[in-house]
Amino acid sequence: MTLDLTWLHAPVAAPDQAAAAAARARQASLTKPAGSLGRLEAAAIRLAALQGVERPGLESVHIYVFAGDHGVAGEGVSAFPQAVTGQMVANFAAGGAAICVLAKAIGATLEVVDLGTASGPHASAGVRRVGLGPGTADLAQGPAMTLEQLTAALAEGRGAVHRARAGGTDLFIAGDMGIANTTAASALACALLGRPAVDLTGPGTGLDAAGVAHKAAIIDRALALHAGASADPLEALRRLGGFEIAAMAGAYVACAQLALPALVDGFIAGCAALCAERLRPGTGDWLLFAHRSAEPGHGLVLAALGAEPLLSLDMRLGEGTGAAVAVPVLRLACALHGGMATFAEAGVAGAVEGARVGGV
Repeated sequence: MTLDLTWLHAPVAAPDQAAAAAARARQASLTKPAGSLGRLEAAAIRLAALQGVERPGLESVHIYVFAGDHGVAGEGVSAFPQAVTGQMVANFAAGGAAICVLAKAIGATLEVVDLGTASGPHASAGVRRVGLGPGTADLAQGPAMTLEQLTAALAEGRGAVHRARAGGTDLFIAGDMGIANTTAASALACALLGRPAVDLTGPGTGLDAAGVAHKAAIIDRALALHAGASADPLEALRRLGGFEIAAMAGAYVACAQLALPALVDGFIAGCAALCAERLRPGTGDWLLFAHRSAEPGHGLVLAALGAEPLLSLDMRLGEGTGAAVAVPVLRLACALHGGMATFAEAGVAGAVEGARVGGV
């Protein structure tokens, strides 16, 4: 395997500020008081800058669910057995998972990437099988990944973005599946943020208070073991991350390099986004954030990224579900921005300069 990570250092694109200015001017001319559509206006302007057009749109959406198992599951950090990862990959392929229902409802293209699961490769149609191994090693006992595995996982994320771009997508969404991946994501975020485990450890799939405390203790043990890696995001990812987390991080960097907007899901995806920004500063300019997860550590991750998510619905499923739910909101923001009449077109008087306008 060629250990090529040079692509991570390729420059990221710059959002189109001229398009943003044009979109901002259009918002100011629409038949409504300025700012009355709140963050829908900001979302439309942001998308205009990322798509390089005055009137953005989201007709084509591609969702990639990355799956991988975690050796740290053997430490008893999840309420579900590790076999669930492989079973859910089969469920994705059969169309029975939540993300499958949502992808169909919003007309999105869905691809499942099995990076390496303990139950082995799956012969299901519609699943891209990579086979990096039967999951990562136990991060509480040693590095989660070899350099070869990390390189391949990052490349898989990049490859997904290139396939999405070739398919004409307007928006990229990454989802995740992997029992114990909240443990890996929390450990990675703790290392990147310099925080103790208690600040970023939550119930994941449904642990009780004792289970959360045990999970935090395992993460603290891992942080102590890998303390020297925290200053290097790539090494922190190798030691504390997971196949799917690395793939998402690679995907976000590739989105920024290809000038493709990405909609970030919840806690796991947010931790991958944080790592991506540390790997290639400027990546965050291409990321929109879908929702605030019920996982307690998500707020710290969002704050570190300077992100304000669109929704807060107490979701914590992963799979890309929160991002899929947010797509209609973004589409409506684009529809309002592009479809409303201007004051001049409608023959409606605009706001009087210096006056307080309470409504139209």
